[in-house]
Amino acid sequence: MQLNRNTFNVSPKIIWLSSVFMAILASIPKVLQINITTSELAVDAGMAFIYTLFIWYYNLYSLPKFSVSGNSRNQLTKKLVISLISGTVFMAILVALYHLIFSHYQFLPMFLMYQFRGILINLTVFLLIHFIYQSYDTQQVKLQLEKIKTDNLNAQYELLKQQVNPHFLFNSLNTLKSMIDVQDNQASDFVVKLSNFYRFSLESRRENVVPLDKEIAILEAYTFLLKSRFEEGFQIEISISDKTRPSLIPPFTLQLLIENSIKHNIVSLEKPIRITIFEEDCQLVIQNNIQRKRNVEQSSGIGLDNIKGRYAHLTDQPVKVIHNKDFFIVKLPLVYEYSHY
Repeated sequence: MQLNRNTFNVSPKIIWLSSVFMAILASIPKVLQINITTSELAVDAGMAFIYTLFIWYYNLYSLPKFSVSGNSRNQLTKKLVISLISGTVFMAILVALYHLIFSHYQFLPMFLMYQFRGILINLTVFLLIHFIYQSYDTQQVKLQLEKIKTDNLNAQYELLKQQVNPHFLFNSLNTLKSMIDVQDNQASDFVVKLSNFYRFSLESRRENVVPLDKEIAILEAYTFLLKSRFEEGFQIEISISDKTRPSLIPPFTLQLLIENSIKHNIVSLEKPIRITIFEEDCQLVIQNNIQRKRNVEQSSGIGLDNIKGRYAHLTDQPVKVIHNKDFFIVKLPLVYEYSHY
């Protein structure tokens, strides 16, 4: 049976068989009575069966949606009290109907006996349900941890592909060769920046987050390489306050976004790509103008999904992507405390 609000699955067989067992168990004292009739025994067992079914389904549908935070002790106590009150009211209705059928019994002693029996059934079913639920809860936590590990491995794999990007390295070496051929004075600086970029790649391959200041430093080395290749066709402006620079960011996030903008847009002296990075409303904004290539490479969306997935492990604030006819904008939440691990 699939419960509402996506809790957990409990087989109807378990519910119905346990209700039958409770009905038989609760009727044993009646069987031992000498003057008990078959009809009275059947009604007595039927009351216990219906009451147990009610308690099962009531407690199941009152369970919360799965949460890693789980249920506090106060919440469980509150649910138990509500379950006992609801069970008492339902049992009172059943006893009243029973008394209408067998009016020769005194109402008060019968009422107290059935209420006592109902409380025992209620406690038994409540504890059983929450034992099963806690087992389910623990299993879900383990599954989430395994998913986090898997996502982290996938992120590291994607990160490694970004760090050792053969296409980027090939273009960089070609640019360096051209600079050497024309005896460009910036060739030595180009080698230093390229070396710094790959050194940072190796140092940060195991890091989940780095300070924004460090990310911008390596980004400057990366953009120097791009400017050497595209000259004035590539323009970037970074406007970040000193207060924001200590915030945390997954490494190579900015590089990946800039790489995507170059991948999907025309970059030339006639049509320069303009990228701006600034802060706005506790968010880091990366914006570029749109001038689509005619034969654009097919995008798998892995890059943005990678960034969204890594931010999901850092903060509850989502990564926002805005795409209109003029600009492609990505807004990253500013993270100042790495508290999820």
